Amino acid sequence: MWILVVGAQSALDRPEGGVATLRDLGCRVQTADLWDALDSPDLAQTPPTAILIEALDTVDAGKAALVRLRGVPHLAAVPTIVAVTVRGLGGLDPTHGFDDFVLAPYVPAELYVRVRRAEWRNSEFADAEVVKIGPLRIDVAGREVSVDGRRVDLTNQEFSLLQFLSSNRGRVYSRDQLLARVWGRGDGEAGGICFVAAGGSRWRPCAG
Repeated sequence: MWILVVGAQSALDRPEGGVATLRDLGCRVQTADLWDALDSPDLAQTPPTAILIEALDTVDAGKAALVRLRGVPHLAAVPTIVAVTVRGLGGLDPTHGFDDFVLAPYVPAELYVRVRRAEWRNSEFADAEVVKIGPLRIDVAGREVSVDGRRVDLTNQEFSLLQFLSSNRGRVYSRDQLLARVWGRGDGEAGGICFVAAGGSRWRPCAG
């Protein structure tokens, strides 16, 4: 796990700043000035686990850094944590697009939890009982689904479809193939299962 810390050089060099705090916590850290190039081959090959943007009092500078980061393909999906002071907190808004925030001066334990939360949110794994894809968590045994810890209510048909598609990501299936593989219906017979439009060209099974 390594963390990219982005900020003004004066903020990055602070003895009580994010770089020093994260290193004291045992994290591997790289730094980038607000206007450094972010398209290096090393970053593309091994993106960071999370990005800490040290905006501190200047939230607008943090927003500008976020826009630049989102424009770099290999960094666009990396979770971002913005660090602000109490003074800067008033200028922070949920619409800015940061994944999380932390107050500075840092409480090391809090910063560590924020980083681990970002790591967990972006992680992916699957076993016989749980499938996790980013913020999506599928409890196969309990037939429950949550996104960012919030439960999502699905019908049995919707859950079966989601479980199948999450286990076969990157593959394309026709309606008849889904009927056969998810619900065991052959020869295109829906047998009470129908599909309805769910916004644009997306489809989902109707309740039943």
